[in-house]
Amino acid sequence: MHFGATLRLMRLESGLGLRELAGRLGVSSAYLSRVENGLDAAPTPTRLEAMARELRVPSTLLMDLAQRVSPLVMDYVESVPEAGSLFLQLAHRELDAEQLAEVQAFVESRFPVRRRAASAFEGLADLLTPERVVVGLACSSLDDALDVAAGRLGREVPGGASKVAAALRGREGEVSSAIGSGVAIPCAYVPGVKLSAALVVLSPGLRAPTPDGAPLEVVVAFVGPRDSAERRIALAHVARLASRGLALDLRRSRSPAQVLTRLAQLETLR
Repeated sequence: MHFGATLRLMRLESGLGLRELAGRLGVSSAYLSRVENGLDAAPTPTRLEAMARELRVPSTLLMDLAQRVSPLVMDYVESVPEAGSLFLQLAHRELDAEQLAEVQAFVESRFPVRRRAASAFEGLADLLTPERVVVGLACSSLDDALDVAAGRLGREVPGGASKVAAALRGREGEVSSAIGSGVAIPCAYVPGVKLSAALVVLSPGLRAPTPDGAPLEVVVAFVGPRDSAERRIALAHVARLASRGLALDLRRSRSPAQVLTRLAQLETLR
């Protein structure tokens, strides 16, 4: 997953221009452009927190995407030294994602968090049905995949698939939805429609311009209103899944049911 490409999509989803966001953050537009194009490293945790506020997404999502440690964690370790010892034990044991998920499940069961997230978004699997998942699509261009996704999403949109396809293509013409790691996240703006998604697994992978040069293997298309914090969070969530091997995991699926099962398993590790 390419952090800069994901940041660009989230910025545009927020309706912010490059100069506007740079001004709000107190940085130059040239610097922000270099970050979005992958020429500079991801910003510091403090700056990522400021970005999250401007983009109206949880800071933990940006920290995770940028592979940065939140200042909250550092402050906690400083105030509770035993926490640092626990983190060190986990590191020495080199627990993998599934083992960490077991630890996380225990912590959430024994010490549940009472606060709920502001967004209604719970997970990508909850936005999908078998009818909105396509497996093994062979296509010659991303437009073909967008048309197929639009066909699944258009059933619940006034104007149907043609309206969704036009919106997806129009947005793609403004900014590439490819974020690397074999994943693209195209979005269509349709007023008055609640957030929904379609997922297409390509086989073989599609050779197309991507931030990291990897072929496209998974297209997750969203449709919904223009200014939606829920969709920005969903976009960041898919980017996080991409960084954790979403394309590699889903390309092994042979049916929509298998895709949904694998996706639900992957989301338990978030």
